[in-house]
Amino acid sequence: MCWRIYCKASLLLLSAVICGSRPETDAHSPAFIKVPELASGFQSLYVQKFTEAREKFSGWETKHPDEPFGQVAVAASYLFEELYRQGVLSSDFFLNEKKFLSGIDGKPDPARMKSFQEAIQLARKLARHRLEKDARDPEGLFALALSAGMESNAELILKKEHLEALKRLKEASAHAKELLAQQPDANDAYVALGTANYIIGSLSGGKRFLLRFGGIHGDKKLGMEQLGNTIEKGRYLQPYAKILLALAARREKQNPLAQKLFHELSEEFPESTLYATEYAKAMGQPIPAHMHP
Repeated sequence: MCWRIYCKASLLLLSAVICGSRPETDAHSPAFIKVPELASGFQSLYVQKFTEAREKFSGWETKHPDEPFGQVAVAASYLFEELYRQGVLSSDFFLNEKKFLSGIDGKPDPARMKSFQEAIQLARKLARHRLEKDARDPEGLFALALSAGMESNAELILKKEHLEALKRLKEASAHAKELLAQQPDANDAYVALGTANYIIGSLSGGKRFLLRFGGIHGDKKLGMEQLGNTIEKGRYLQPYAKILLALAARREKQNPLAQKLFHELSEEFPESTLYATEYAKAMGQPIPAHMHP
């Protein structure tokens, strides 16, 4: 079921209970407590107001220069924008077998990807500083898991450098597992893992067999479950997980699920034409002229 936490996470949760998880993070924790300024930035992001979203993220980040999640959010804004500009966040991309498995046509915008990478590098640096003081720091692990996951997505879809993408996927998975063992409610961490797992799981059997020698086990069903977990209990990335799961559902011919999710997105973000357009496609309805992105 897409709406249940997959078995590995369940084992991690059980382990956390048995071994004793860390105390609740403080009320200012951006990764695990919804911060209004950051939530407002993500709201702008989901209606494709990318510059506005970055300004909100950067404004918060300047007040919290030691917090890696600010830079994670900035990086996410660049990645989301490039995916949107390249048409990746659409059924036209997901239902095109060649594009879905081989990546975008051409190359991503170099300036945007440079800014994405700079934000990722700074997020990693800040996260490592926290982990040097406390190797189990949840904020640091969360930032590293999301950073590696976003890089994996960028390498797979935009840069088409699959070997690097697989390395980052392994890294993201390791950080996420360590994080979940002590911070079980870090549900946003599943988004990047779910995306990569679904894409790799969609590769041909021969390719997946070769990847297993490197410890890579892509799994479409698992990827969709991971996205579903963020939809159920995520904080900032819940809408992003809905977009990706809805598109995966279209690809898997699970149209009722796709219709439900796109309808919810179009109701939540009426300013955006993206979700209303995809809802019309999932319903097999014509797209009115005013709804074209």
